[in-house]
Amino acid sequence: MKRSLFGALSALLLVAAGLFWWEGHAAVEQAAPPAAIASAPPQDEATDDAIPDSDVSDLEGPEPPIAREATREERRFNRLDRNQDGCISRNEMLAPRVRDFRKLDVDHNNLLTFEEWAVKTSNRFKAADGDGDGSLTRAEFASTRPRDKPKPKCKC
Repeated sequence: MKRSLFGALSALLLVAAGLFWWEGHAAVEQAAPPAAIASAPPQDEATDDAIPDSDVSDLEGPEPPIAREATREERRFNRLDRNQDGCISRNEMLAPRVRDFRKLDVDHNNLLTFEEWAVKTSNRFKAADGDGDGSLTRAEFASTRPRDKPKPKCKC
């Protein structure tokens, strides 16, 4: 009885470990295929009739489409949708944050401890604490205020 119970428990543990291992693999995003290069068809030099005139006043064609201004949300979506498939994958959503995570992960083990996360705040506190007494006065605290970003210049 103990053997069969132990065997069943072992089998369940192996299945659970296998599922955990299988689900834990990070999906590697495939790169977008390179854009196809359009090649121009070979032209015969003997046929000068095929070359159009530089006078385009008599030519008619469809009106060019009017480009509309993308909304703020559309621009934000398009920045994250790297492969332009109309969907944002988890990897695409996390990609911009990887550089900031790498800066905080000082021991490069892909685990962020509280100390690693808080190091920026601790350094900022030490820099603001002018007299080194371990507390900030109102004047010292005012020096920690984030600087205003300059407004972008008009491209008129």
